[in-house]
Amino acid sequence: MDPIETMKKVVINGEWEIAQESAQNALQSGYTAHEILNAMVSGMDIVGAEWHVGNMYIPEVLLAAKALHAGLDLIRPQLSSSETKMRGSVVIGTVKGDQHDIGKSLVAMMVEGANFEVHDLGVDVSPATFLAAVKQYKPNILAMSSLLTTTLPFMRDVIHTLEEVGLRDAVKVMIGGAPVTQQFADSIGADGYAPDGATAVTKAREMVSANQ
Repeated sequence: MDPIETMKKVVINGEWEIAQESAQNALQSGYTAHEILNAMVSGMDIVGAEWHVGNMYIPEVLLAAKALHAGLDLIRPQLSSSETKMRGSVVIGTVKGDQHDIGKSLVAMMVEGANFEVHDLGVDVSPATFLAAVKQYKPNILAMSSLLTTTLPFMRDVIHTLEEVGLRDAVKVMIGGAPVTQQFADSIGADGYAPDGATAVTKAREMVSANQ
């Protein structure tokens, strides 16, 4: 099999143990780091699509992300601003009062796998911490997760905080999580709603493309 197709399959199959070896083989076969990255991102896109329709499950997606990151670690020294460009940047976190991490982390990994720079703030993130991250990283997208109905108001608080300091128009806001709906997203003035990781990737690409 062609080394670039092998790299893609390694990600799809979550074969993280051989990801760096496969990436090295592709480099030695004459493929650029940019071409290898595109193959891995293409593989992650397939994983996301399969997960979205129920053909793959969270453990498989996590392994695929692990394989992608392993391959990326090897080719990162060869990547340069002249050779590849990140799609954009994303600040992500679970809102204040909520300690749920798995769903948020899965979205973060899938968005990173789609060639976005991701700054994961973790869980129980206050509006002030989100604001500080927006000021520091100047992301294209601020993504917030909530798994508890009781913490949903903090999403509104974050948006209000951005408005108060004049930064609301500087960043797109995307929200998600079990109790979140499109209706709620509209009611608080969020720019997008993503019920799962695959949709989050699609939304992130749309949001960045709309601003280019």
